[in-house]
Amino acid sequence: MVVYKRLNRSELKENMLDSFIRKQETQSVWVQEGSAWVEREDSFIDDWTPERKRELVEHFASVIQEGGAVVTAEWQSEVVGFSVIEAGRFGREVDYMELSYLHVSKPWRGKGIGVELFRETMAAARELGAGKLYIGAHPSTATIGFYRKMGCVPATELIEEIYQREPRDLQLEVVL
Repeated sequence: MVVYKRLNRSELKENMLDSFIRKQETQSVWVQEGSAWVEREDSFIDDWTPERKRELVEHFASVIQEGGAVVTAEWQSEVVGFSVIEAGRFGREVDYMELSYLHVSKPWRGKGIGVELFRETMAAARELGAGKLYIGAHPSTATIGFYRKMGCVPATELIEEIYQREPRDLQLEVVL
């Protein structure tokens, strides 16, 4: 059985993502043209090196320390999915919190883990006082399809700092 939990610092282990498989092969993406979203062919592969995985665990520690949250999906103590809610609220109404990561390890995709992880992440964000999650979402059709299924819509505000990190990402939000 997959267990979902919000981590504390003492549960972080340097090697906790070593077996995590980020690999995502993209064949088409959504792009925003004016107010419309258009599907385009674009082929590329995203993956993480072992060093990148260790950097993420370091990031988890700082997020927790600063007042954000890390939520994991674990099977037999192996992390098969995780999300990160960055600390701090922002936006005109100071009700956004950023969902900076939500990933499910490749062998575990398509089993409903992402759906439950997203629900758990929304609950954690509410506990932190957020009214909405702001997501700079990977533009692949699979990723955007998932977020749409979860009720995400184009963000009503463009947060320039998040957009500039990855201009290809689509800026989404979901009301909690």
